Amino acid sequence: MFSTVLIANRGEIACRAIRTLKRLGIKSVAVYSDADRNARHVKEADVAIALGGDKASDSYLRIDKILAAAKETGAEAIWPGYGFLSESLPFAAACEEAGIAFVGPTAQQIGEFGLKHRARELAASAGVPMTPGTPLLSSLEEALSAAENIGYPVMLKSTAGGGGIGLTRCDDADTLRNAWESVRRLGEQFFSDAGVFLERFIDRARHVEVQIFGDGTGKVIALGERDCSLQRRNQKVVEETPAPNLPQATREALLSSAVRLGELVSYRSAGTVEYIYDAAQDAFYFLEVNTRLQVEHPVTECVTGLDLVECMLQVAAGDAIDWPRLQRAPQGASIEVRIYAEDPLKNFQPSPGTLTGVSFPDGVRVDGWIDTGTEVSAFYDPMIAKLIVHADTRKAALAKMQQALDATQLHGIATNLDYLRQIVATEAFSSGKVWTRF
Repeated sequence: MFSTVLIANRGEIACRAIRTLKRLGIKSVAVYSDADRNARHVKEADVAIALGGDKASDSYLRIDKILAAAKETGAEAIWPGYGFLSESLPFAAACEEAGIAFVGPTAQQIGEFGLKHRARELAASAGVPMTPGTPLLSSLEEALSAAENIGYPVMLKSTAGGGGIGLTRCDDADTLRNAWESVRRLGEQFFSDAGVFLERFIDRARHVEVQIFGDGTGKVIALGERDCSLQRRNQKVVEETPAPNLPQATREALLSSAVRLGELVSYRSAGTVEYIYDAAQDAFYFLEVNTRLQVEHPVTECVTGLDLVECMLQVAAGDAIDWPRLQRAPQGASIEVRIYAEDPLKNFQPSPGTLTGVSFPDGVRVDGWIDTGTEVSAFYDPMIAKLIVHADTRKAALAKMQQALDATQLHGIATNLDYLRQIVATEAFSSGKVWTRF
């Protein structure tokens, strides 16, 4: 195992990684921007290196500064977390060139799965069910012709990036014409790639994903599935495992298809294969692959008893993997909610500022980076904490989550806490009958 690991991230995921490193007796190195100089991950790490600047583009996205920090501290590996450079092919390649282990998939895997049209090609080769769609489109005329063949409504998608950016539903030819340049421009602006393609739109779709883990030599395992259908603006808000109302035969087919795709490329480390599930037809279709740990990974950890950060470190270090432990069947049910510093009454606009009161209940897992007095910056994603519960049954987990949300107190800035309380109290969520637009 490594002796020193640098965490190229911030917020709750950096704090969560530091806990694992401390438990394993590994020296942790945090990096931070000027805006994060007083952040919890800076205080909890063994060593903290200033990157300078407030914006991510001046700090957490600077490959040169992060590699310099790793060399200065003698870090043998860099753990990227999620967001920022976690799915950056240039970053993974730069780590490899510098002789520093990148704790994640290979640069080639990041590159291939990072482009959604290429990921679709690989998924098709692995026999994963696909929604009717197109390869990369070269012109609006080609898109209009393809849409007629597929049938409206269709989704016009940017091939690069994620987070719902460059994702537009088109109900007819006029909508597609109007969206064409906008989606291409967003892809170029945010991901330096204007490539787009089309997929058939699935009405009342659920978002179900499979956590996979591989050793890089061809052995891949599925660690269960997660339902992430509750979203706002294509961003997940509530996640759970196992997915409710999913027939066992469908679940087995879903897990098997994700493993086949991982085996096809000899996938290394943790990854997530995402699907659209059409409950009316009991059919699932490939969506994309995220070549990193997901925000919702704690629910998988709760039902498997695994520490996925530790597993990633073991693979990156070339240590032996306890495969029998990874192959144990998941136990119970787990639910996670994401708490954001944002105002649902103002179209979820971010609400930076100082938290004057923070209180979380005992008996639940809290992955966060906030305390009373914490200043929430306007420079980064507004997620400030996650509440995670685990119980023997979904009904018991739901009751536990409702109690945890009721007992949580956050004051000083607007948050989505009341919004979450109302969501988990709905009959639709209680019965597991939600979809991505619910």
